[in-house]
Amino acid sequence: MSVYQFKLPDIGEGIAEAEIVTWHVKVGDRVEEDQQLADMMTDKATVEMESPVAGVVKSLAGEVGDQIAIGSVLVEIETEGGAAASEPAAGSEAEQPLADGSEVPTQSQEEAMPVLATELPKTEPKPEPKVAPAAASHGAKVLASPAVRQRARDLGIDLAQVQTTADRIRHADLDAYLLYNGGSVSGRGSSPRADETIKVVGLRRKIAENMQEAKRRIPHFALVEQFDVTDLEDARAMMNRDRGSNPKLTILPFLITALSKAMAEWPMINATYDDEANVVTRHGAVHMGVATQTDGGLMVPVIRNAQGMSVWQLASEVLRLSEAARTGKASREELSGPTFTISSLGPMGGIASTPVIAPPQVATVAVNKMQEIPVIVDGELEARKVMNLSLSCDHRVVDGWDAASFLQTLKTYIENPIRLLSA
Repeated sequence: MSVYQFKLPDIGEGIAEAEIVTWHVKVGDRVEEDQQLADMMTDKATVEMESPVAGVVKSLAGEVGDQIAIGSVLVEIETEGGAAASEPAAGSEAEQPLADGSEVPTQSQEEAMPVLATELPKTEPKPEPKVAPAAASHGAKVLASPAVRQRARDLGIDLAQVQTTADRIRHADLDAYLLYNGGSVSGRGSSPRADETIKVVGLRRKIAENMQEAKRRIPHFALVEQFDVTDLEDARAMMNRDRGSNPKLTILPFLITALSKAMAEWPMINATYDDEANVVTRHGAVHMGVATQTDGGLMVPVIRNAQGMSVWQLASEVLRLSEAARTGKASREELSGPTFTISSLGPMGGIASTPVIAPPQVATVAVNKMQEIPVIVDGELEARKVMNLSLSCDHRVVDGWDAASFLQTLKTYIENPIRLLSA
């Protein structure tokens, strides 16, 4: 017997440590060669650690969420042969990142997040419910239909304590009993659910850190403008009827097109700010981040050069990148480098919001829900489809005048589909 020390390999250039996201083994487990031991997360990727030897796990380096230094012992495995303690060879499969370079926790990672149940406080038994006046005797035979008996069981009511003026207990008698007892006749369902403690690790931890840093460093201000999208919705419906093999259009590709056109006139919105070097870069190309909800948390795949795409091309890219993000197949390049971000919760979007800017971007927009309201048009009352857009800006870079002017330019495109879709 000998003990093999599996040391955390160098899993990326410039990486000094990695976080334990998931353990797939525990002390005492029998492992085979190439069996997955743990998932480690760096700032760049999630990496699967596999055992180079077969044996029994003797020790683990830490708990989920702990940071482990490169080169330190991650797992000790007792082997049957004479395998010497060593690190995996450079370039072995154990030290390679996932093929897609994704930073999304896998299903096994999510399932492995520790959930600790806390013990409920002990409570004294509840007193017996009050008995209605002239209640039936316990010795008497109680008559009731099966439905009434079932309801009494569900409510925790002893039928022998229910008064009735008829030959059998009815639903009205149960109602009277409940009224007399103040509706409190059963303790079932009244106990609180056990508290859950969930450790914040992996992607969820990074989201928390990024949001905290964004709010700490960026002085946000927000503007909300209402847009009449009746004509745009009519144009979208017409294009969908004749879409052929193209994907079905949502309103999102039209909004991305409108944003790209408005940014050409107000380039300060499509910018990034290096606050350490005090340099603002106004970008000629629009790399549109599309906030996407996944099982692991919020991710932002990026549509490169959105300003040069048609609404059909944008629709295809939105579908492709959203699916890649949700399934954990989006590459690192597809998740980095946005110059502006759009987010939408569809019908759940509320009437206004204050989206958080992800640095080094200087602005972001949230799409709120569409609704039909009465609007006076040329002196006549009409039902129109309207939708609010909420724009958040970095006040160090974007002035209120620029933000308001940008929204008004955006309004001319969204409310005039022919101008929006023309070259």
